[in-house]
Amino acid sequence: MQKNHERYNFPEGMIAMLENYLIVHRSILPPHFEAVLRARRLLEEGKVKEVNRAVEQAGISRSTFYKYKDFILEPSALPDGRKAVFSLVLAHETGVLGALLMEISKSGCSVLTITQSLPIRGRASVTVSLDISGMAEDISGLIRRMEQVDGVENAHLVAVE
Repeated sequence: MQKNHERYNFPEGMIAMLENYLIVHRSILPPHFEAVLRARRLLEEGKVKEVNRAVEQAGISRSTFYKYKDFILEPSALPDGRKAVFSLVLAHETGVLGALLMEISKSGCSVLTITQSLPIRGRASVTVSLDISGMAEDISGLIRRMEQVDGVENAHLVAVE
């Protein structure tokens, strides 16, 4: 019997990432899931700059957006699996970003972009986009490795393309 991942021809490494997800038709989901995607798209495409405006335009509350934004993926994010964007909070200490980049390198990923905010109260927000085509582990393993770096306080997957 052919396995589902063979039938759908998902890229290597994508199956492990998908093990915690279900593919469900939009018509049976509550409308706020679609609204969360709409709000996230507004932010990602730069059509709005603030979460307040995005959720207002999408017709949902901020709490609904934050509750579901990291757990809903659109199918268009699945086939390639070559790029991933992560959001991290780092302690503003010498060497933390360097140690994080070393872990990313060890995982077989290549850094495409890094954006770091000015540190506030000893913490900086960092967004890292990676080429994950050479990754030796699944994305959840990479996130665990990132979070184990001293000074990394939080790591979230934002998007996969």
